[in-house]
Amino acid sequence: MPDRPSSPRDLRWSSSAAADRLRRNLKPKRIIVSKSASRARLADIIRARSFGRGEITLASGRKSDFYFNLKPTMLDPEGAALLAELTFEALREDNVDYIGGLEMGAVPLAGAIAQLSWLKNHPIAAFFVRKKPKEHGARLSVEGLSKTETLQGKRVVIVEDVTTTGGSAIKAAESVREAGGVIVLVLTMVDREEGATEAFAAAGLPFRSLYKASEFLKA
Repeated sequence: MPDRPSSPRDLRWSSSAAADRLRRNLKPKRIIVSKSASRARLADIIRARSFGRGEITLASGRKSDFYFNLKPTMLDPEGAALLAELTFEALREDNVDYIGGLEMGAVPLAGAIAQLSWLKNHPIAAFFVRKKPKEHGARLSVEGLSKTETLQGKRVVIVEDVTTTGGSAIKAAESVREAGGVIVLVLTMVDREEGATEAFAAAGLPFRSLYKASEFLKA
């Protein structure tokens, strides 16, 4: 007897079931390491791929004899995974709804964290703030939200790759506040320790970092 043709009901996609299968399939392949080991490994990747010495002009206009370019780490498979893991763990207890920041540095970070949060069954949506609103189309400054979504009343974390004086994160925070979001934290991957702490305190923004520049300078 021939098989019964599949009905539309049989072919329906179950996103929750698919998510459960994906989580189960990932578990056996995952190597469990301590937070300290993950942090040390990520520091090695940053040191190798994103840290250098030599005179450079920073976005703030200041001169420096060292620099961080975190994009090679954020776009490295292992680096991206570790950044997302450590950031997610740092935010686990903060009851966060959204994470994002100023383009371009915040974009790969927010996307990786959003993906990991879904796999962890603790979803945090991502967005980013344009440096300048588009002059055509919807002319949005905050991107990534659907037509039915809003930051109004939502708990938001501003994230960025490297922080010097805090100007970029403060600009992103202003856009989020204008959209009605409640900023619970500014979180940077590397703090250059050049005034951001004081700037965020003056702006009423709690601030934390995964690493300090001094950790790489003394090595």
